[in-house]
Amino acid sequence: MRIRLASPRGFCAGVDRAIQIVERALVKYGAPVYIRHEIVHNRHVVDRLRALGAIFVEELDECPDDRPVVFSAHGVPKDVPLQAKARKMLFLDATCPLVSKVHVEAERHFAAGLETILIGHAGHPEVLGTMGQLPAGAVSLIETLADVAAFTPKDPARLAFVTQTTLSVDDTAEIVAALQARFPAIASPHKEDICYATTNRQEAVKVLAQASDLVLVVGSANSSNSVRLVEVALRAGTLRAHLIDDATGIDWAWLDGVETVGVTAGASAPEALVDEVIEALAARFDVTVSEGSTPRETVTFKLPKVLADL
Repeated sequence: MRIRLASPRGFCAGVDRAIQIVERALVKYGAPVYIRHEIVHNRHVVDRLRALGAIFVEELDECPDDRPVVFSAHGVPKDVPLQAKARKMLFLDATCPLVSKVHVEAERHFAAGLETILIGHAGHPEVLGTMGQLPAGAVSLIETLADVAAFTPKDPARLAFVTQTTLSVDDTAEIVAALQARFPAIASPHKEDICYATTNRQEAVKVLAQASDLVLVVGSANSSNSVRLVEVALRAGTLRAHLIDDATGIDWAWLDGVETVGVTAGASAPEALVDEVIEALAARFDVTVSEGSTPRETVTFKLPKVLADL
């Protein structure tokens, strides 16, 4: 059996930064450190940090005033840090800088008097955080082409759009094209909102899918970018693609008649989980492993100053 590894795969710079923030906060302040929402959407990462002393909550009112709280990589509505300041809490913002960029864009559109559309998935914490940067009702959510057709703006000449950072590149391009066809004056982001890591992993899995009988995507079910990798792989030509949390999620019936398995991982999945998948396959088959030749990512993001010296 041939195992083909996608490159790049796994942790992106925003995820790595967020995890480091929690780890360093635990070292500096001791346990417990509270985290508003899962720091990143991966069960193994969350379980490991919980074992170190992190306590995960959904709302700020579940946190005591006298312990640090970290905001997840997905970002939070603007009123959350305001509440933390009012309570004189020590808080650390692990929002991915590329998500923060979308927040700034939305605020600029609002300040310019433009009605703002957000392309994204309802209920996702990143979407809730982005919509929460502006007053209630100021952002309209578009999820599908049907939503574009049904949308009625206040003024078609005064529109702008931003997007969630972890969407399907191809699906989003279709929605953007439909918006621009209906509203030619709509303002677009100065730079693509879908982040480099999402784009790179989707491009890598397209190549992988074309040469694989089966694609395994390592990532948790609540990880938007991981779910998108499965969808992209199926559209790119592989007959089967499955999302697995780890090697225990493999259904060995999937491997019947398979000669080439493609393996990738979402941006919040640790590389150790990929290694375990390879080991599980190697325990049952005579395998050869090869890796894509896509250049390595070199993006890094700075940590908060209060933690940078650790």
